[in-house]
Amino acid sequence: MLQIPDKLRFKPASHAIPSYLRATYEWAYLNPRNVRWLDNETIVGVILFGNHVRLRNAALAEIRTGQNVLQVAHVYGTLIPEIARRVGPTGSLEAIDVAPLQAALCRRKLWGMRHTDVRISDASDPGDGGYDVVNCYFLLHEVPDDMKRAIVTALLQRVAPGGRAVFVDYHRPARLHPLRGLYRKLFERLEPFALSMWDHEVRDLGADAAAFEWTKEIFFGGVFQKTVAHRRGSI
Repeated sequence: MLQIPDKLRFKPASHAIPSYLRATYEWAYLNPRNVRWLDNETIVGVILFGNHVRLRNAALAEIRTGQNVLQVAHVYGTLIPEIARRVGPTGSLEAIDVAPLQAALCRRKLWGMRHTDVRISDASDPGDGGYDVVNCYFLLHEVPDDMKRAIVTALLQRVAPGGRAVFVDYHRPARLHPLRGLYRKLFERLEPFALSMWDHEVRDLGADAAAFEWTKEIFFGGVFQKTVAHRRGSI
């Protein structure tokens, strides 16, 4: 079983694991046996129907050397260490996750990278720092709608002037997309909070959206999106 380092051990008084996470995603994020085989580039590629590399690279394209980055939640595969390598030692990467097991996995991937840090924290309460880039990769579809709004609002508040928040996630497929029906069935069975991503724009979830310039790029016939919020002003 994966051992959790002392400095990452869960403190019940600070951030409890949300009930929706335990009820819906215990099998995927809290079960050590399942986590061992799910945290794999090949598995992630299958889950995303072969689009993982393209989407991962789309997120990485928003990050430059020397920037200070907040990564919101551990991501299976190699995305997080690739972010750390991209920002380099002149930048910094801070990653958060509410689950101690996921935080420990993230720290293991970043071992020896002195410009990185991992904290146990809920995405709706990411701390007080300001960042050049806040990266939220396939998290919003896994939380209830009230949490979607709380998370987007909190993350936008953490973007420094001239910085950006990057949201890569699911999106409403084109009306005639051949997999539209399959995705609906998968979401209804395994991802009960994902279908609302079909009905809401990310920009409409944030309380301070007007302070940002928004762009959206869609992938795979509309199944996936990269939405970027760029805070007006200079760093």
